[in-house]
Amino acid sequence: MPLWTIHHTPGIFNAEEKRALASRITDHYESAGLPRFYVVTVFHEIEPEDFYVGGEPTQVGIRVVIDHIARHAVDTESRRRITQWINQMLSPTLERHPGVHSEFHIDETSEELWMINGLVPPPGGSDAEKRWAKENVATAY
Repeated sequence: MPLWTIHHTPGIFNAEEKRALASRITDHYESAGLPRFYVVTVFHEIEPEDFYVGGEPTQVGIRVVIDHIARHAVDTESRRRITQWINQMLSPTLERHPGVHSEFHIDETSEELWMINGLVPPPGGSDAEKRWAKENVATAY
């Protein structure tokens, strides 16, 4: 599963922009073969007095923490493609906010430490995972 946790100061996103970004993120992972329900996006608005960079409050900031569990990058080129894609996803938002402090990083977690609705997800690319993607629901396999 990819989990995107987007920490941001007020005014970075409105409700429509959140929905559009979450949809674009989900569309991308679906195009890579993941079930849509694997993708979780959480927006966490943080007041500037609670968002510090270098020990100072940040008036306009965004920090994205991404957990990848269902798939892992296999080499340097794959990791570069992923970071470029993420940067492209965030660029339209960042360009609207001059002086924004922005960062993101990705953690890759073992799929052995993951369950959905009490089920261990099927192996990546398996027939069971393809069924989950088609039906867009976790079921016993």
